Amino acid sequence: MASGLGTFINTFNSKIEEPVRIHLKNVYACLTLATISAALGAYIDLYTNILSRNFITVLGAIGFLVALNCTKDNGKNQLMRLGFLIGFSFCSGLGLGPLLEQVILIDPSIIPTTLLATSLIFVSFSLSALLARRGSWLFLGGTITTILSALFVFSLASMFLSSTLLFQAHLYVGLVLMCAFVLYDTQLIMEKRRHGDKDFIAHSVDLFIDFIGIFRRLLIILAQKENNKREERRR
Repeated sequence: MASGLGTFINTFNSKIEEPVRIHLKNVYACLTLATISAALGAYIDLYTNILSRNFITVLGAIGFLVALNCTKDNGKNQLMRLGFLIGFSFCSGLGLGPLLEQVILIDPSIIPTTLLATSLIFVSFSLSALLARRGSWLFLGGTITTILSALFVFSLASMFLSSTLLFQAHLYVGLVLMCAFVLYDTQLIMEKRRHGDKDFIAHSVDLFIDFIGIFRRLLIILAQKENNKREERRR
């Protein structure tokens, strides 16, 4: 195992130049902070239930994200921009509260299982992007745009048609899309850094959205499966 880890580190160092490696470390550090902030927001919602059903939560998340994007990195405002990132992720965690409450009613163990599965999926696709040939996953940009358009159509259709099939298609296609985004966003971040973009805080937002997107969809899928099992047992 130690030799395998050493081989991975050597491969990682040989494939990725030092400035990009340092940038990625900062991106993943910010991603870790954002994930912890989201977990704190979800925890507070579960035990206080004061903000999740308030439209202010949504406005707060949008406001922090807009503030982050509008405040360009000048090397002196990193703490302020990091605060915007934490605020955005905290509000995102609050927004997960109602879904988590419903899942807990079905089976509380689904939550840690989903978190572990999401982490494994995210790490696996991230490593695939990091160790792949330079720019090999950037071709996904066109495919992702097409799938996004299809999901938008599915969303409009589900507003007028109460179809379980449409909902399931939207759910599973969305999960595949989020995994594709991890590949695409990871390599895009590397290319941006190679072209001089050092804004690791903004780059971490993309990966955070991917992580939350995978987690949310897996949570619904696993909760549905467990709920279906219980209904079958009752029959």
